[in-house]
Amino acid sequence: MNAALNEPAVMSVEQQVAHLRLLQRDGKHGEVLPLAAALSRDVPENRDVLYLIARSQRHLGQISEALETLAILERHHPAFSRLHEERGHCHVVRRDAPQAIDALLRAVNINPALPSSWNLLEGLYRMGGDSANAQMAADHVATLKRLAPEVVQATSLLSDGDLVQAEHVIRGHLQRAGNDVEGMRLLARVAVARDVLDDADILLAAVLQLAPDHHAARFDHAKVLFDRHKYKEAREQMERLLAIDPQHPDYRALYASACVGLGEHDRAIDLYRDLLRDVPHAADLHLSLAHSLKTQGRQGESIDAYRAAVAARPDFGDAYWSMANLKTYRFTNEEIAGMLAHEAMPATSLVDRYHLNFALGKAFEDRGDYAGSWRHYAGGNALKREESRYRPEIIETNTRLQIETCTREFFAERADAGDPRPDPIFIVGLPRSGSTLLEQILASHPLVDGTQELADIPRIVLELQGREPNLDDPRYPRILTQMATEDFRALGERYLRDTHSFRGTAPYFIDKMPNNFRHLGLIHLMFPNAKIIDARREPMACCFSNLKQLFASGQEFTYSIEDIARYYRTYLDVMEHWDRVLPGRILRVHHEDVVDDLEGNVRRILDFCGLPFDAACLAFHETRRSVRTASSEQVRQPIFRDGIDQWTHYAMHLAPLREQLGDALVRYRTNH
Repeated sequence: MNAALNEPAVMSVEQQVAHLRLLQRDGKHGEVLPLAAALSRDVPENRDVLYLIARSQRHLGQISEALETLAILERHHPAFSRLHEERGHCHVVRRDAPQAIDALLRAVNINPALPSSWNLLEGLYRMGGDSANAQMAADHVATLKRLAPEVVQATSLLSDGDLVQAEHVIRGHLQRAGNDVEGMRLLARVAVARDVLDDADILLAAVLQLAPDHHAARFDHAKVLFDRHKYKEAREQMERLLAIDPQHPDYRALYASACVGLGEHDRAIDLYRDLLRDVPHAADLHLSLAHSLKTQGRQGESIDAYRAAVAARPDFGDAYWSMANLKTYRFTNEEIAGMLAHEAMPATSLVDRYHLNFALGKAFEDRGDYAGSWRHYAGGNALKREESRYRPEIIETNTRLQIETCTREFFAERADAGDPRPDPIFIVGLPRSGSTLLEQILASHPLVDGTQELADIPRIVLELQGREPNLDDPRYPRILTQMATEDFRALGERYLRDTHSFRGTAPYFIDKMPNNFRHLGLIHLMFPNAKIIDARREPMACCFSNLKQLFASGQEFTYSIEDIARYYRTYLDVMEHWDRVLPGRILRVHHEDVVDDLEGNVRRILDFCGLPFDAACLAFHETRRSVRTASSEQVRQPIFRDGIDQWTHYAMHLAPLREQLGDALVRYRTNH
C-alpha cells in the first residue's frame, strides 16, 4: 500500500481555526493558546488566530498579554468589531469602567449585533448611575432578542466583512422561514456589500410590499436607488420619509444628494446649508456642500467649505484632495505641514492616507519639487492599488470577445436594429483625455444639452451580464447575438426615457461616460444614428494624468503604471476594431490638435454632429453650467498648452511607463 495514504491529511488554516474554536467553546483555553500561538507563527496577521489567542489569554487571566495581542490585531484589522469587544471584556476584568465602555461602544458602532457588548454596556452604565444610556443599551438587547438568531448571527458576520458566511446563514434562514422582512433586508445589505445592486433593489422593494411602514428598509431602498443612479426614484422615497420625520438629518442629507444627482445644485446647496446650521461640525456635509459649489463654478465659496471640512476633521484626506483637485488651488506652508503630519500618523486611516498622498503630490508639483511630488503620487497609487480588486485580464477578455462577436457581418445582419432617434452624442475615451473639454464645447451650442457621465449604458451592460457573472467567461457581449432587433430598439427607448431627467429642452444631449468605448457595438445597435466621438490624448501625457488623479469611484486601472499602460493598449485595440467594422461611425479628436487649432477642430466636430457653427463653442470657458468631472475648473478657462508636456518633469520616473506602452506611443496616431 502507498505509504502516503496512511499519512494524516494536512489541515488548512481555516480547518485549524474551526477546530480551535470548538476547543475554546468547551472552555479548553489552556489547550487552545499554545496551538493558536504555533499557528500564528505561520500566519502572523490572521485575524481569527489572533482573536483566539487574545480570548484564551483573557480566560487564563493573562490580561496584559491579551491586550498586547489585541493591539497587534488592531494594527492589521482595525474594523474587526470583536477585537474591541474583547478589549472591553479585558477592561471589565481590570475594573476599568471608562475604558471598557469606550471599547464596547467602538465594537457596537462597527457591529450592532453584539448582545454580549450591549449587555455589558447596560450593566456598566447602571453601575455608573447613567440610567439613560443603560436604557439605550437595554433597548438594543431587546431588539436583538426579537430577531431570529440567524438574522443576528448573519448581521454580525456582515458587519465584520464575512460576506460569504453571512449570505450562507441568511439564505438558509429565509429558505426555512419564508418572508422574514428583517432577513430579506439583511440579504439586501449583503447584496449591496457584494455590489449586486439590482438584487438589493428587488429585495428591498419586496420588503416594502410586505411592510410599507418599515422606515429603515425604505431608507435602505433609497440608498440603493441612489447608488444605481436612479436619483428621481431615490428622491421620491426620501420625500415619503421626510413627510414623516422632516428633521431627520440622514433623510435630509440623502435627499440633498439626490438633488445633486439630478443636477439641481442650487437646491442642494440650500439643503446642505440648512443641515449645517443644525450640525455645524459634520465634516462630510461641508465636503458635500463644497462639491456642489465647485460644480456650479463658485470656487471661492467651495474652498471655504473644503477648509471648513478640514477644520471639522483635521485628517480629512478627501477634503485636502478635493482642494488639490480644483487644479487651481495652491496650498499654504501650514496646510502642507498639516498634511505631512497626518499622513505619517499611524492612526490615520488608509482612505485618508491615500487622499493625503495625492493631495501632497499636487502640492509639491505646484512648487516644482517633482521628486517629492512623485514620491507622494507613487505612495498614493500603491495604497489605492493595494485595496483594489482590479484584474486587467477581465477588460482584455471583454475586448477579445467584442472583436470576436461584433463583426461586420454581425452588424450587417442587424442593420434595422435600434431606436432611430439621433438625440445622444456619445463622447468616449480614457479619463483625462480631453473629453470634458469636448463636452463643454458642444454643450455651449444652443442645440445641445450637457449632462454628466451617465451610468445608463454600464447599467444595461451589467444586466446583460446577468446575475452571478462569470468574469472569466462572461455572457456579454456574446448575448448580443441572441437578441432580436426589437430588443435593441427597446433598450434605446428605455435609455432615452431614463436619461430624460438629465436633459434640458435642446434636441441633442451628451453622454460623456468615457468607458463606453468598450460598448460601442451595443451603442450602435441601440442608436444607429447617434454620433460617437473618441477623445484621444498622447499616451504618456494621458497615462501620467491618470496616475496623478484619485477618482471618486471606479477607474481602478489608473493606480499602477502596468495597469494604465495595459488599459491604454487595450483601448487602442478595441477602437481599431470599431474603426474596421463601423467605418465612418466614430470621429477621432486628438486633444493636442484641439489645443493647437481650436476653431478648426470645433468646426470639424460640429460638422460631424450635423450642427451649424456657433461662435459660443469657441468661447466655451464662458459657458455657465454644472461640470462634475476633475476638469471642471480647467474648462472654465481658455485653452493653454501648459498641461501638454507636463509629464516630462517626471520622465525619469515614467521610463517604465514608456517601455510598457510600447508601440502605443506611435499607434495612437496611426489608426483613423
